[in-house]
Amino acid sequence: MKIILATDGSPFSLAMIKEFASRPLPSNTTVKIISVYEGTKLMNLAPMGVLTEHYDDEEINSSKFADNAVAEALKIIRNKKPELSIVTSIIEGVAKTIIVEEAEKFDADLIVLGSHGYGMIDRFLLGSVSQSVALHANCSVEIVRKKTK
Repeated sequence: MKIILATDGSPFSLAMIKEFASRPLPSNTTVKIISVYEGTKLMNLAPMGVLTEHYDDEEINSSKFADNAVAEALKIIRNKKPELSIVTSIIEGVAKTIIVEEAEKFDADLIVLGSHGYGMIDRFLLGSVSQSVALHANCSVEIVRKKTK
């Protein structure tokens, strides 16, 4: 079985990782943990003279945040499932597109990701990565919600 775990480092993703790590999995399972960050190339429409070093700093910070999200997920899963074959990747781009593309390249059987639990208005304004992935993926998608107390 091949599984993509998409994390953004949020508490919602952390809940998904912990839930996933507690499950029994087939012995031949390979997991690819990915984190997608939107780099400055996507915002490179700034007029000349705008402080481009600000964008460079933002890209470095976004990349580090994605790297930390993947490292934390790897640590949690390795602790519970040391026998799993795990690969990781940090990718620049639009999350809802990249997750689907990576699943296709990886020939994934399943994509697992967390849900921020946005309401209708927030989903309309911000877009729902999990909803878009579920609609466009060629494999099964599991959306894990963080339990409320």
